[in-house]
Amino acid sequence: MTPEDPTFSAGAGAADDPIVLFNALLAEARNTERYDPTAVALATADATGAPSVRMVLLKGADARGFVFYTNSESRKGGELKANPRAALMFYWMGMGRAVRIEGAVEQVGDEEADAYYRTRHRESRIGAWASEQSRPLPSRFELEKRVALFAAKYALGEIPRPPHWTGFRVVPSRIEFWRERPFRLHERRRFTRTAEGAWTSTLLFP
Repeated sequence: MTPEDPTFSAGAGAADDPIVLFNALLAEARNTERYDPTAVALATADATGAPSVRMVLLKGADARGFVFYTNSESRKGGELKANPRAALMFYWMGMGRAVRIEGAVEQVGDEEADAYYRTRHRESRIGAWASEQSRPLPSRFELEKRVALFAAKYALGEIPRPPHWTGFRVVPSRIEFWRERPFRLHERRRFTRTAEGAWTSTLLFP
């Protein structure tokens, strides 16, 4: 990115829409990053406020929010039900860029979840049935048996989406863009959503 990077400009237009900026950076990351640029750290907290974090894959980003899919009966699924707020953190090392997102979380609709589920590899759809995500596993062989069981059950035809497998959308209230600069004098710009739904932004000290 050039020194005139619109992420940190004060001008109007696309530079003032954090979703447009995010998708522009993600498009660049797809061409430059060595590893999957959709990988993102997802932080949640349980009902007591105890935090946990793990990596997920971003499957959609638009004006409505940022979507990922998971087993709703997993640890993160349970935490999101008990405390429906989350934070996301993208870090693209090759570009020296990062994006932080915070907001409320909502479950995507069945139609949206079904549509994405149908795009997954058949083996991944079987895996969604076979894995009791986050629960104790007696042995690897037990998982392999469950995979074989569901592969036989759905040997023919379409594999339906498990009722416990769905998507969650982080509806952003705050998005921060970070750019690496020499001597740790990094650039930071934070967008905050107003009660009316508009975005305001400010630069931050590094």
